[in-house]
Amino acid sequence: MTSWSPQIEKNDDEPLYVTIASALYRDIHEGRLAPGTRLPTHRALARRLECNVGTITRAYAEAARRGLIDGEVGRGSFVRHPAARGRLTAPAPDTIPEGLVDLAFNLPSGGPTAEERSRALSELAAREDLDGLFTGYHLQGLPAHRAAGARWLAERGVKAPPERILIAGGAQHALAVALATCGQPGDVVLAEALTYTGLKPLARLLGQRLAPIELDAEGIVPEAVEAACAGKEVRALYVQPTSQNPTAVTLSRARREQLVAIARRFDIVLVEDDTYGFVDDSGLPTLAQLAPERTYYMTSLSKSVSSGLRVGYLLPPELPDDVLERAIASVTAIGWTAAPLVTELATRWIDSGVARRVAAEKRAEARARQEMARRILGEISTPSGRESCHLWLELPKSWNTNEFVARAQLAGAAVSSAEAFVVGRGSAPRAVRVCLSTPRTRAELERGLSALAATLRSSPATAPALV
Repeated sequence: MTSWSPQIEKNDDEPLYVTIASALYRDIHEGRLAPGTRLPTHRALARRLECNVGTITRAYAEAARRGLIDGEVGRGSFVRHPAARGRLTAPAPDTIPEGLVDLAFNLPSGGPTAEERSRALSELAAREDLDGLFTGYHLQGLPAHRAAGARWLAERGVKAPPERILIAGGAQHALAVALATCGQPGDVVLAEALTYTGLKPLARLLGQRLAPIELDAEGIVPEAVEAACAGKEVRALYVQPTSQNPTAVTLSRARREQLVAIARRFDIVLVEDDTYGFVDDSGLPTLAQLAPERTYYMTSLSKSVSSGLRVGYLLPPELPDDVLERAIASVTAIGWTAAPLVTELATRWIDSGVARRVAAEKRAEARARQEMARRILGEISTPSGRESCHLWLELPKSWNTNEFVARAQLAGAAVSSAEAFVVGRGSAPRAVRVCLSTPRTRAELERGLSALAATLRSSPATAPALV
């Protein structure tokens, strides 16, 4: 934890908490606080600045609102990486600085061609029956859109009637609906010890308690799931069986079958996030195929087709009988459905085969970029499969993760620290996530990977002082 003590410039025109947040902004952007730095506790900083704890709480909340820091109960507050800061960081720019290669955000590049986009929009504009896209409330999604969703799920081997599918405004919306439907405030939800960052704030919002489950080189450990279920009342297990985020590990069929057997033995719900399922064409069964009676299956088009296509599909389990009705009620409570106009575009690309072609292209490109990463980075330690859009890079013992992230940024590449993915109070491994599919060209990726390779070859002791 840093001994940060800001230089406060008193300003009678603004509250003290705003002044503290502005000082935090200044120290971050002038290099005095590196990405990943753990900030003092509210009480410790209040003592240093001789103010009340409530003022510091409001200051940290304002800094979080600006996108400067992340906070997690039990772990503290941390300086966010520049690549993860949002629009409210002003006056900082809301994009990756020029010259810095973005390997932090997982936004696989590519998608429908400019011609395909123009044609789809022109055809849509020429339609005479557009009323259904602009009027009424379609809580589950329009029938034609659900039918397209059923065809998209069938691409992954998940067979479902359209009347059981819900249209969501992306994967995060689908996940929120699934967790709100299957659990209650106070319920325990198991998750991989390193998991998708969007799960943690969502669980806090719903009042559900996340419990971390051990990972090894092959993914989530079934025996650890079993031990957790035997030791406490568990409601659900959230898991990404294919190309897990952040480790990029794909579970074997044997482990998938073990998870299903454990879920049935302890009567827990499975929440299967198959957002990255498109990278796998090996025919591995989804959990929804193995246990349709207890699996909430979700996927989206933002990774597989286009990052701006905020359309997701949620298939609730077959049991209990009223689960679909309750899921629709959750949709209305959380944010209604996806915009029909956007979902119409998704439907057109699914029906025309554009979505299938784009997903196949992204799958092939992901494999090519994995090979490029291993060639440029050399001998690396990673559990990641060679078909993923991202790479989990385990660092040499000489490196502190946050120092490596800061040093890589100086060299020209933005990556994500392991800290962001930790569930609960466990310590973060010495590793970073490298998003290989985000750069638009291989030349840009090569630039970023070369910066990482140079950083790995350098010594932490030779890092320049931050003044």
